[in-house]
Amino acid sequence: MLEAAPPLQAATEVAGEGAGGPSMRHFIDLSALSKADVRAILDEAHRRKQARAGWPKALPDADAPLHGHALAMIFQKNSTRTRVSFDIGIRQLGGAPIIMNASETQLGRGETVEDTARVLSRMVDLVMIRANNHQDVLDFAAASTAPVINGLTDLSHPCQILADIMTIEEWRGPIEGKTIAWLGDGNNVCMSFVHAAEKLPFTLRIATPPHYAPRRQEIEAAQKAGAQVRVTNDPHAAIAGADVVVTDTWVSMGDTDKDQRMKAFPPYAVDEVIMQRAAPDAIFLHCLPAHRGEEVMDAVMDAPNSAVWDEAENRIHAQKAVMLWCLGKI
Repeated sequence: MLEAAPPLQAATEVAGEGAGGPSMRHFIDLSALSKADVRAILDEAHRRKQARAGWPKALPDADAPLHGHALAMIFQKNSTRTRVSFDIGIRQLGGAPIIMNASETQLGRGETVEDTARVLSRMVDLVMIRANNHQDVLDFAAASTAPVINGLTDLSHPCQILADIMTIEEWRGPIEGKTIAWLGDGNNVCMSFVHAAEKLPFTLRIATPPHYAPRRQEIEAAQKAGAQVRVTNDPHAAIAGADVVVTDTWVSMGDTDKDQRMKAFPPYAVDEVIMQRAAPDAIFLHCLPAHRGEEVMDAVMDAPNSAVWDEAENRIHAQKAVMLWCLGKI
């Protein structure tokens, strides 16, 4: 029997309109978007990827819809996929990227998030932030007159989940009716899968150790919104017959309880044996970087049904669609 998650701290509420007024389109959490908007972003991502198949990576799209636009990227956390995918993505849309490590800006010397937002939003058309604290992104968006995109926080990672769903649809067709099994930590990526389940008709089963479940309040809110989400401590129950198996690292940036985590998570490792409990054509996803031999074994990571490399590439195409949505182009 799949059980409810134990109570944990509630998530910070997503901010409403920012300084740009009610028409401002910030991309903070999937839970704040309509079902139609989520579907429109995914459809645009698929369309743009297909339209440039085989092209050089930095060649702009034929329509270059963001020609003359600039995207500022602020990084408080290390990054490979987020940094490169947004950089290449804005170039493919015809725009220009500006990359900043937070420590190298005045944020690193005590300027407030709000003051930085007021300045940058007068200089660029979009801002992406990969932040330590979710509240920083909310505060930035509230003061910004340019759309703000959540590139990752401690509470959510919506850009990743759009790429994941795009990958699932490429490999196995429409997301409708699919069952996704999440094994491991109920972290920010897991939480964005919960938000996605509010908007798209798939079933999400989450298996975590007892003290690492996703926040109960958000699970209950998603269920009330119609999401088919269940939480259990049994990885075998979660993965049984699943179309997609997803995991993530057991210790994320900022976690301070590594020893406890390394003791709690081994039963949730994805190996060849547990994958046999999924559907015969199930695919494997991981947002990367992976700690091979811990949360996933080489035999799964490198298997023919591993979609992790398509998943990584699709960050480009999903984020291009997000940027277009933020600027009202779709």
